[in-house]
Amino acid sequence: MADIRFDGKVAIVTGAGGGLGKQHALELARRGAKVVVNDLGGSVDGSGGSSEAAMKVVEEIKALGGEAIANGSSVTDDAGVARMAKDAMDHWGRIDILIANAGVLRDKSFSKMEMSDFDFVLDVHLMGTVKCAKAVWEIMREQNYGRIVNISSRSARVADPKFQQSPAYMCAKTAVLGLTRFAARELGPYGVTVNGIVPGLVISGPVLEDYWQRIGGSERDSYLEQLALKRLPAIAEIVGPVLFLASDDSAYISGVSLDVNGGSFMPA
Repeated sequence: MADIRFDGKVAIVTGAGGGLGKQHALELARRGAKVVVNDLGGSVDGSGGSSEAAMKVVEEIKALGGEAIANGSSVTDDAGVARMAKDAMDHWGRIDILIANAGVLRDKSFSKMEMSDFDFVLDVHLMGTVKCAKAVWEIMREQNYGRIVNISSRSARVADPKFQQSPAYMCAKTAVLGLTRFAARELGPYGVTVNGIVPGLVISGPVLEDYWQRIGGSERDSYLEQLALKRLPAIAEIVGPVLFLASDDSAYISGVSLDVNGGSFMPA
């Protein structure tokens, strides 16, 4: 991983104002990529919005000596997503990498959730991924090069009664796996790879920090017992696989969604 570079490459990272998305953007920039930092700036449940979070990440990248621009579009907005791609093309003339990371969580059981919650979570996670892929599709085809990395979730593999019990979240993240396989097949002849990662639970980020506080130490210990490695990952251990799939080193890998979960034994 230490040798992977992105010099001359242009990357779009959605949901990059905080959490893992921010770390993806920062690490791409450290390795030479020019980055569009996309973030609506809303809360975990998708409410609110501000470009401030994206602008702060841009300033961090510039402080590292990198190049970046902020984009505050919602991934659910067709015009906003088109503007995000146009911003990249206007500034740098190409788009090489898309990390489709933006997401929200409305953690409600099927009996308690409103249909508006279901629609909104699907719109962000699934249709947001679709719209971002569509925005870069022809650009990558024409330049005969591209790397798309879609972020799914362990919820696509297992129904956890304690966390991410939202059926909409599970449905959306499962559908992202199917989209990844389909897009890989269609774009493969044009030098574009499409892959994904399926992260397990991590220790940082606003969603998980709340989760670990809520369930307590005994439940955390129980979860760790399900993992071959018996520990939670460092941020770099989640970001690393994303960078690899976004790099030239992954040129012969496509249609794969890689589980990054410490060797989870939890049944699907």
